[in-house]
Amino acid sequence: MKRKMILLFAGVLVGTISAQTKAQPRKRTRSAAARFGPSNPFYRASALPFQAPPFNSIKDSDYQPALDAGMARHLREIRRIANNPAPPTFDNTLVAMEKSGQLYNRVLNVFNAVTQANTDSTLQKIQAYEAPRMAAHDDAIHLNARLFHRIDVLYKKRTSLHLDPESLRLLEYQHKEFLLAGAALSPAKKAELKKINQEDASLSNAFQQKLLAAANDSAYVTSDPAMLAGLPAGKMAAAALAAKERHIQGWVLPLQNTTQQPDLTYLKDRATRKALFEKSWNRAERGDKDDTRAIIARLAQIRARKAELLGFPNYAAWTLQDQMARTPQAAFDFLNALVGPATAKARSEAHDLQTLIDQQHGGFTLQPWDWRYYADQVREQRFHLDENQVKQYFELNNVLRNGVFYAAHQLYGITFKERHDIPVYNPDVRVFEVYDSNGKPLALWYGDYFQRSNKQGGAWMDVFVQPSTLLGTQPVVYNVCNFTKPAPGEPALLSFDDVTTMFHEFGHALHAMFSGTKYPTLAGTNVPRDFVEFPSQFNEHWARYPEVFNHYAHNWKTGEPMPADLAKRVKQAYKFNQGYKLTELLAAAELDLKWHTLPASAPLQNPDTFEEQALASTHLQLRDVPPRYRSSYFLHIWSLGYASGYYAYLWTEMLDDAAYQWFEDHGGLTRANGDRFRRMVLSRGNTEPLQQMYDRWLGGKPTVQPMLKDRGLD
Repeated sequence: MKRKMILLFAGVLVGTISAQTKAQPRKRTRSAAARFGPSNPFYRASALPFQAPPFNSIKDSDYQPALDAGMARHLREIRRIANNPAPPTFDNTLVAMEKSGQLYNRVLNVFNAVTQANTDSTLQKIQAYEAPRMAAHDDAIHLNARLFHRIDVLYKKRTSLHLDPESLRLLEYQHKEFLLAGAALSPAKKAELKKINQEDASLSNAFQQKLLAAANDSAYVTSDPAMLAGLPAGKMAAAALAAKERHIQGWVLPLQNTTQQPDLTYLKDRATRKALFEKSWNRAERGDKDDTRAIIARLAQIRARKAELLGFPNYAAWTLQDQMARTPQAAFDFLNALVGPATAKARSEAHDLQTLIDQQHGGFTLQPWDWRYYADQVREQRFHLDENQVKQYFELNNVLRNGVFYAAHQLYGITFKERHDIPVYNPDVRVFEVYDSNGKPLALWYGDYFQRSNKQGGAWMDVFVQPSTLLGTQPVVYNVCNFTKPAPGEPALLSFDDVTTMFHEFGHALHAMFSGTKYPTLAGTNVPRDFVEFPSQFNEHWARYPEVFNHYAHNWKTGEPMPADLAKRVKQAYKFNQGYKLTELLAAAELDLKWHTLPASAPLQNPDTFEEQALASTHLQLRDVPPRYRSSYFLHIWSLGYASGYYAYLWTEMLDDAAYQWFEDHGGLTRANGDRFRRMVLSRGNTEPLQQMYDRWLGGKPTVQPMLKDRGLD
């Protein structure tokens, strides 16, 4: 049970705002639960290795009965704990809670995965129905007065309970989570909070569904190949395939989740670049049924009211209580310290691009849709790099096996064996069994790398099965990305940014795989947002580490390693354009915090006006450098649980760069270093205060200097 569970629920919803928040009839609930029986594949724990989901048996129609039955069973279990006539003990309360909800979690973990990565209209309808019910379910637990009383009794006498450190951490964690969820509120305030939580869940799901539809509808479409001049042959083939899948004549450039689109790097025609950028920038602001602005304005408003109910000045102040930053001001201060170096560098980079435009007699002023195109030319001039040439050395399967897996083996001794007998939710998905250094099975890992029209944008990691020594479960983990799928028979060639993304997401996977905790609530990646990105961003460094890079950077045709001079230039180019990259991240992070520090007294916002004023107030309103995500398609903060927490990517970058500096100072890529990191950090989950855990491993406190050095801004 986690307060984040509803926030992490990746649901969707179609319809008007008033329809989205309307309660569903109870009759439908009972009939769905009544259909749940032994024939449902979720009825029992899976008999597959590691309890992997039996996707070959799961039908869309299985989810709703299983979810409803899971919630009903979970609440019965919770009521038995809360109403237990025996005095509260750690075992009959906290341990019992950890053992509850197994059916619900079993189906929810799978449902979350397929609705994000492989959705369809049936699943969308189920999500529309279940989203507010799941919010109500979470409230039924966290707002249960009797249950909280038992936890509170134990918390107040915790020093006399003689608990082991992990058990004490669980008690303290749950007590705080219940308080933050409103357990101590009056009945009237609890009733209002429940309504807000259900509306938030419905609107968050509506936002995600509308955004998916908006992104698909905003793809750039053309029947004239001249409009795509400069696009590499492999990308042209992929664009033709995307058009064929949509039953369109010509070529389609699907939108990535971010503001800037990768294809802008290649497109010679400026009108095409502008059209593609504007489709990205305005994807959810077209005034149609998929416009998201009314939803985000209302979400910001009700979240501010929720914070007020809970006794906090704004939503960020509430949600950061259990994060490393602790306060919005600490997060703002951290970000603001980076604004000066980032924007100064970005302006210098813009000057270089404008100089090139003028040298080529372009006759125009640099605009956002020009940045990637001319930055790539400056990069090529400065480092003599041709992106198409570089990609020949980054074939996906080779990067995976001889890069991602190789680094993990060198650091931690683990090995991988692909399995073709484990069912998957889409033919693109691959499954590997992971073995520990002693040869024992450690985990099951799924990789889903290619873009699909029914997949949310971006890249992420999650679990099908949460590891827990209490429950006797081992991790079943998956990574999802959105790389361009090659035409049949062609290799999947990656940019170096894509390679880095693979290492990043696998860092999350390692965090889950190595979890050695007893309690599922504290396991693996169940840590604060401003810590969870640390292991993943730390793992990115091995993509550039000489021993690892030289092991996977081989030409896909000849098998020859990348020439030393080219490899050197690829790594040097990593620091190129970092002013732009940091500024767009800072703009998104500041925008998130600005939305979530609105007080409850603030009027309903106009998202466009708010966004413009928010960026201007932080000196991040650079014409050439738009935020990485605009408010209207900022999926992280409106639907994926990163509300007030997008700063975490930069906060954890400070942690990961300081960590990598420690590795460099102690011998680099060695088993001794890897095993120490695994033992002291990756295996610990949330079993102790994260800053304390990190400082003990590092032998001190992190600073921003390694971060600025890594970005070339020192």
